[in-house]
Amino acid sequence: MTPIVTEAAPAAIGPYSQAIACYGFLFVSGQLPIDPATGAFPSEDPVDQMRQCLKNIAAIAAAAGTDLHRTVKTTLLLRDLTRFAEINAAYAEAFVAPYPARATFEVSALPKGAQIEVEAVIALPET
Repeated sequence: MTPIVTEAAPAAIGPYSQAIACYGFLFVSGQLPIDPATGAFPSEDPVDQMRQCLKNIAAIAAAAGTDLHRTVKTTLLLRDLTRFAEINAAYAEAFVAPYPARATFEVSALPKGAQIEVEAVIALPET
């Protein structure tokens, strides 16, 4: 197991790694919509927050030598599923077919009051 750490994404806020590379995959921990340059959310809008979560995942993927186009699975945690269509449209901006497998859940709360959190499993390039 190889931990992946980059300053281009928010630091872990607990006893976990930003990501772990293992067995040809990158397991990216749930990313909050924190802009690493400011330490704050881009806005309270869940669509903006989705885009920031995906930017953070992309930065971690780049640090591991891969990219979002190799994503095989994501999990979305949303505070409000009534905004799903808008959030889904923002999500679709980041991916092309074949799209990753995905699970989406509505949750009652997320760390730091976030509206969304996203985790991902991304294939690493073959070596």
